[in-house]
Amino acid sequence: MSNDEVIEVLNDLIETCTDGQESFHVAAEKVSNNEFRRLFNIFSQQRAQFISELQEEVHRLGGSQRDNGSTARILHRARTSIESAVAQGGEVAITGECQRGQEAAVNNYQEVLKAELPLDVQYVVKRQYMDIKDAFDRLRILHRAA
Repeated sequence: MSNDEVIEVLNDLIETCTDGQESFHVAAEKVSNNEFRRLFNIFSQQRAQFISELQEEVHRLGGSQRDNGSTARILHRARTSIESAVAQGGEVAITGECQRGQEAAVNNYQEVLKAELPLDVQYVVKRQYMDIKDAFDRLRILHRAA
């Protein structure tokens, strides 16, 4: 995989994490259950950390973060999907929407891990994948409990 292809893949993951960060942030604002709010805030902060780590990798590889207006679209889409979930059914719908978003993130990371990434990049991506998979599993349990 060429350097430019690795940078492109990392930029895709940055978008995935940006979507997750905003979704969890909005979910934390909208949910009334304090435990859910705490967990969503933790996940939002975790995604912010992932974004920072991925940006560092992009810069280390000599690239720059893609900014073609996609960040604004991602933030709008994340906010709209969570607010729609609030209107549809409160906490059950919010946890379901967060679970759906994390399932998409798990799938994105799994696809990236199939690629021939440099070992140092693969390490970062694999570590983040494990945390995202854990968040997905926790959300699945929360959603069932809600």
